[in-house]
Amino acid sequence: MSRETHAGAECPNCRAHLTLVPAPGTPSVPLLPLPVVPVAREEFTPPPVAEVLAVYADRKVDRTTAARGAAKVRESLVSARDAAVRRRAEQKAARAPAKSA
Repeated sequence: MSRETHAGAECPNCRAHLTLVPAPGTPSVPLLPLPVVPVAREEFTPPPVAEVLAVYADRKVDRTTAARGAAKVRESLVSARDAAVRRRAEQKAARAPAKSA
């Protein structure tokens, strides 16, 4: 399939040019160029940050809930760090040759 000889059709996803080729064993029918139909793509753009944060602008900060949430996050980080240290120690011990007496 040559890139210079295309029938005008293109892939709607990657925009690669497509060429139609008759299958072996079928009668040869002249291929007409297919009309190029532009595909309308919907471009997604996120909303502006100010618009998103405006929803939270009038909320009051509950200090006790914020402190509890921060404590949970700290506890989660500490437990993840401890698990990583424990996992690395187990891997190191598994790699180390067994010492004989």
